[in-house]
Amino acid sequence: MEASIYRLKYREILTLCVIALLGLGVLMVQSASMRVTGQLHWQWTAAGVQHIKFAIAALCTYFVVGQFDYAWLGRGRLFRNATAWFLVISAVLCLMVLVPGLGKEINGAKRWLKFPPIQPSELGKWSVVLFLSYCLAFRPLDLNRFRRGFLPMVLPLGVLLLLVVISDFGTAALIAVCMVCLCLVGRVKSWHLMVVLIPAVLIGFWFVHHKAYRWRRITAFVDPYSAPQKEGYHMIQSLLSFSTGGISGRGLGNGVQKLGYLPEDTTDFIFAVICEELGLFGALLTIVLYLGILFVAWQTIRRPRDSFGRLLAFGTACMIGFQALINIAVATVSVPTKGLSLPLVSAGGTGLIITCGALGLLYSIAGHEHALTELAQPLQPAPAPVPQWSIASTDLAGAL
Repeated sequence: MEASIYRLKYREILTLCVIALLGLGVLMVQSASMRVTGQLHWQWTAAGVQHIKFAIAALCTYFVVGQFDYAWLGRGRLFRNATAWFLVISAVLCLMVLVPGLGKEINGAKRWLKFPPIQPSELGKWSVVLFLSYCLAFRPLDLNRFRRGFLPMVLPLGVLLLLVVISDFGTAALIAVCMVCLCLVGRVKSWHLMVVLIPAVLIGFWFVHHKAYRWRRITAFVDPYSAPQKEGYHMIQSLLSFSTGGISGRGLGNGVQKLGYLPEDTTDFIFAVICEELGLFGALLTIVLYLGILFVAWQTIRRPRDSFGRLLAFGTACMIGFQALINIAVATVSVPTKGLSLPLVSAGGTGLIITCGALGLLYSIAGHEHALTELAQPLQPAPAPVPQWSIASTDLAGAL
């Protein structure tokens, strides 16, 4: 019988959080896109109507994916496995963005395809979670060996990261952090990880320093008022949203910063609009809903189940949690500006639908249980002993 809390199953808690965040996103995108028109009655904007359509499609994706058994993703050998094909397709789409005539540039960033009209980096980050969870759970490669095990696993992931970082450094950094977290809990040897991690950090530093606007963002973060009309403008306007909103907020639709002052008010800085209009209550409500998703993921990981399901749940929690944390940190000027949206809330089509698809997988994991031997039998088991702290360990639930 599925576990529950206060008569609500964990899957129901997850669904309530997803629906609430999507609903909050519809309200705030509509509010942020409203302008002064002289009309006193409620008017739906083009951005608001479009976001409703995307939210409905995302919710349908969540329920459809949630009905499938996640175990089919773990079936088959490495080169015939669905997760490997997801990774290949993502890499091809990310490469297409860089081809002249196929990529679409918006606000100086070339992250979208003209046809199909999608953002491949959003698909790429979830394909990394799927592929890495598969490799760490079923061990199709001997990860105790560096050249013949660990390196062949991370090489395709590194290629995808390079394709993403060229056009979207923020998403590439998010993917890298989630990769490290998955490797740490997936009993990868520490020295293997360090051999790859140190050059990756150096390459990341070069990418930041190589692009002048990225370096100016970091230097402006130290003192936003040194460039109030340039790199520090976003941060100053975001802080003004928090200060004018206060505890109670100005009221839904009554925000001032969205009227041409705060850039990217429906995407990167929508949390600032929430705080200005809904105040401290809106900020806490948003954070609690994300914590609800992380709570369901943690409870799913704790229960006795297969390694693949645990790693998928952990990877989903990492991706959602870190992206929400970074977006909120950017809006509160706690970290330099990054081009990351607020999951399930910010305006967007590709990110909204694919994120709900990933949460649908979490819904499926919470509702289906498979023994470790049931899924791992066709594949080669890990030759090394499993540490007690690892998520991939079958004894984790008992330890917790």
